[in-house]
Amino acid sequence: MLHIKMLSLLLIAARFESSQLAISLQRGQTFPMHKFVALLFISLALTLPTRAAELAPYKNDLFAYPGIIEQTDGDRRVVVDYNELRDVNGRDEVPERRVKRSYVSMAPKAQEEDVALSTSVGRVTLMATGKQKGASIIVAYLHGKGGNRRQGSNDYTFGGNFNRIRNLMVLNSGLYLTPDFTDFGDKGASEVKAMLEIAMTVSPNAKVFVACGSMGGFLCHRLAADAAFAPKLSGMLLLGSFPDPEFQKSAFYKRKLPLFIGHGSLDKSSPVTNMEAFYAGIRKNSPDYPVWLHRFEAGIHGTPVRMSDWRLALNLMLGAK
Repeated sequence: MLHIKMLSLLLIAARFESSQLAISLQRGQTFPMHKFVALLFISLALTLPTRAAELAPYKNDLFAYPGIIEQTDGDRRVVVDYNELRDVNGRDEVPERRVKRSYVSMAPKAQEEDVALSTSVGRVTLMATGKQKGASIIVAYLHGKGGNRRQGSNDYTFGGNFNRIRNLMVLNSGLYLTPDFTDFGDKGASEVKAMLEIAMTVSPNAKVFVACGSMGGFLCHRLAADAAFAPKLSGMLLLGSFPDPEFQKSAFYKRKLPLFIGHGSLDKSSPVTNMEAFYAGIRKNSPDYPVWLHRFEAGIHGTPVRMSDWRLALNLMLGAK
């Protein structure tokens, strides 16, 4: 990616050399070939497309998908090979309770805070990891039934995947939030919204993403339908969650904001056929909509929380046009 300062210097250089070329031609003078070649290279550099911002990596090799069975629909629909013996028993010291030490780093603990936030709708408790003011990116994880603010900040469960997003945020001057909320209805949605609005106020330039696990998806859909709030979001992740039949009427959809869906093919709580239909409906009615479905073959309800590649998903959405 060309840095803004570099682009400015290239532009100044191009203008200077172009003016010198024009003067030389007007006077019938020769123009040094090495300067002409330099001007040509500068002009080409200025026409190259700049890449969208990407998150700096963290343990990419360990968290990369173990295998891809199928990629279709312009690589928007990906079927990932998942094997419980390898991806749970082989990855965890204690299956489903404690991942192997190589998957985690405790560096984020230095930037972790248990917060009690006073908001317009009451007190909201949350775990905050990273840069609480002036963050470049904000990711909020909303837990499902039976969870709490500590679930999404537990470094050792779900194969260390929560530790990875915490490290990614710290490494990228970001902020990671995992709140408690009253319910999965309007009250809970208002609490999450109030928390995020405060975070946005002190980090006004941040890209803001909401990731929802299981029933937390009901909150995601409520935020997506909020005409005043949805445009403030930069993207949304549904991880082992549920479709919303009204999604294509939402403010989020109408603004074509990026959506990442991770789902297990053997999910008994939310059948994969429903999420496949949800994804297909979006693609059918809006072929250029920035939506991705990563299906974990043989995965169950919690598999997407364990296996979804945070960096890949966020980079896809950051690069969406």
